[in-house]
Amino acid sequence: MFTGAAFTLFLLAGLPIGLVLCLSALTYVGSTGNVALLDSFLTQLFGGIDSYGLLALPLFILVGEFMNAGGITTRLLGMTAALVGRLKGGLAYVNVLANGLLSAILGSSTTQIAIMAQTIVPEMARKGYNKNFAVALTVSAGLLGPIIPPSLIFVIYGVMVQVPIGDMFIAGIIPGLMLMAVFCLTIWLMGFWMEYPREEKLAAHVRTRQLLRGLPTLLIPVVIVVSIMTGLASPTESAALACVTALVLGLIYGEINLKELPAMFLRTGLNTALVLYLVAAANMFTWVLVYGQVPQLVAELLKQVASGPVSFMLWLNLLLLVIGTVIDGVAGLILVVPILYPVATTVYGIHPVHFGVVVSLNLTLGLVSPPVGAALFVGASLTNTKASDVFSMSLPFCLGVCVILVMLSIWPWFTMALVH
Repeated sequence: MFTGAAFTLFLLAGLPIGLVLCLSALTYVGSTGNVALLDSFLTQLFGGIDSYGLLALPLFILVGEFMNAGGITTRLLGMTAALVGRLKGGLAYVNVLANGLLSAILGSSTTQIAIMAQTIVPEMARKGYNKNFAVALTVSAGLLGPIIPPSLIFVIYGVMVQVPIGDMFIAGIIPGLMLMAVFCLTIWLMGFWMEYPREEKLAAHVRTRQLLRGLPTLLIPVVIVVSIMTGLASPTESAALACVTALVLGLIYGEINLKELPAMFLRTGLNTALVLYLVAAANMFTWVLVYGQVPQLVAELLKQVASGPVSFMLWLNLLLLVIGTVIDGVAGLILVVPILYPVATTVYGIHPVHFGVVVSLNLTLGLVSPPVGAALFVGASLTNTKASDVFSMSLPFCLGVCVILVMLSIWPWFTMALVH
């Protein structure tokens, strides 16, 4: 109880989540007087990052760096515009499709939203779309980033619970496509009370040129997914192949300057260090929770309200939706998985991969939920709009995500169909 109070106090004080985890673990030692646990703290910290699977993390971040510098967004927008044609509200559908393709390369919501907010939102506003709608759509479509492979949050989850990262990647394909479909359906339904402009007709040769310019960028997700599904490469090896592919494409297009590589490597190292610190602190915190038998206590409480796997997953979604309003993404994953994973898998027999996909998607929704909503505020600040206005416009898309969450919770097939 004292440790939980200390954790809440540290969190409300605004301390970095990694520091909150470490201090809370130390508080447990102080409150129990079991100083012998201190001898294992460094071992637990190192053990949290002593994993081959985590090598994929900096490699996928580096892929994003290469593609940011390689002009990928412009080519993807041109290719998706050529695919959509003169459809009413075409640029809105382009937004979703481009975000989906970008997700298959970057794997990071915040980066993806920052890029798209500065490229497609001004274009949508110029063509007559409601600017708040354009930002809300861009922010919501950014939720595809952590679900469509490669996904950094899947890498961290896989390492935390020792689940094959490749299985997590493959399991995210169908839910990612479902999200894209529900976003497009939401756009269509909103079209009944919002006036969408119709895109200009492109000449055949222009459409062909745009398609051909964009197709090579699809090599990166193809390399990742195909190499993993066929067993030719592990997720870490596929990340290395994706890095080489992204670098070669950038050099061929002449959009990557070799002089910029040191700066890219530095940013990759710094971002990786931040995530690894969180993972290490989470491992130590998990160890303390297990030692204090917290999962067993939570299991006993949940048994009183959840009668079976489906009931548990629905209650879990409600809990995570609340947690996601104050903690999002990786931080939320690191906090809830150590407590809820043992309950889900041992008490209710839920498959670890299925559990991981639902939890990751649910916590990702926190990116667009105030008061934290990192992606929401990034999108609003970059487009000079009010976060409150953007959030109100994004509610239909959030509702669509909730529908997908319920479907995934009730029918595990959607996550497990492609997993061997």
